[in-house]
Amino acid sequence: MSYDVIIAGGGLAGLVSALHLSQKGLEVLLIEKNEYPKHKVCGEYISNEVLPYLVSLGFNPFDFGAKNITHFTLSTPGSRSISTTLPLGGFSISRYCIDAELANKASEHGAKIHQALVTDIQFNEDRFIVTTNKKEQFSAELVIGSFGKRSNLDVKLDRDFMKKPSPYLGVKAHYKGDFPEEAVGLHNFPGGYCGISKVENDHINICYIADFKSFKKHKNISSFQKEVLSKNKFLKKAFQEFEMVFDKPLTISQVSFSAKDPVEYHVLMVGDAAGMIHPLAGNGMGMAISAGQMASQLILKYKTGEIPSRLELEKQYAKNWQQEFGTRLKSGHIIARLFRIGIFSEAILLFLKLFPFLLPQIIKQTHGKKLNPI
Repeated sequence: MSYDVIIAGGGLAGLVSALHLSQKGLEVLLIEKNEYPKHKVCGEYISNEVLPYLVSLGFNPFDFGAKNITHFTLSTPGSRSISTTLPLGGFSISRYCIDAELANKASEHGAKIHQALVTDIQFNEDRFIVTTNKKEQFSAELVIGSFGKRSNLDVKLDRDFMKKPSPYLGVKAHYKGDFPEEAVGLHNFPGGYCGISKVENDHINICYIADFKSFKKHKNISSFQKEVLSKNKFLKKAFQEFEMVFDKPLTISQVSFSAKDPVEYHVLMVGDAAGMIHPLAGNGMGMAISAGQMASQLILKYKTGEIPSRLELEKQYAKNWQQEFGTRLKSGHIIARLFRIGIFSEAILLFLKLFPFLLPQIIKQTHGKKLNPI
């Protein structure tokens, strides 16, 4: 079957693109290996910069129990902390909820959601042929890549970042306990960072990224949390007092923050497939949604002839992506690198306590402006 756009992978950016493009009348196929709803390893905090855009798509997260986030606490491995009001604010909602609801809305507007794994993408004579693990083949004029942090397609497309080390492990679980619903905490520990915030159903999401070499020295996740994360008093309190809702934590290995190209093999990459910001800088979900809007807007201009060629579409997307996200990614890398140096991170926090107005300014460096509605 033939489509205007095929989206390989059903992450946030892909789902937003499917909803946006289908609302504008394009024939869209989204191919996702997992069935919705499904939990994912994710911080589950989103900056309000994307809220007007989401609402214009017909999705208001607060209709589904999202928590309104106004305050942010940052702590060092030595448990020094500083709190501030978030410049734009944000909201917290689980991937289990938001992904499924966006998929439902995209389906309502005519997008086809197909459960399968994309195994190959071929481009020939100005069209794509997309193959799945079910031996199906679909064709389209355009393909969006929304297949996450690390995929079989990254290997297939011979992407450069796959040749570099991927030394991080991601762990996430939901808990029950007493935690302020208007707050998000980002707590450092030796070798990693951990985010805490409430989501819908009053569950508390705890998600962290850890250096895999450090993790391997411990018997299991429980002992790692007890012996390493709990050196930070905020995390110790959380793991002692909260009750885990999941049967066991979710994990993802080989997490990479290496630079990626936003266009490869004529595929427009969105979300983590285009670039992943360090969790210490936050707002990866907001970046994914922003990239979905960016790709959708340019595709619509291409389909109406305002962008005259595929080459120009790819050039404009790559340029716009770098302008919008390049500084954020660099800022995230710098912040993360500084906080990996234990003594230096303690000194930074003392400095921020002396000049507290600087923290909101630093946060702004990893966030964007409010997106325009469609």
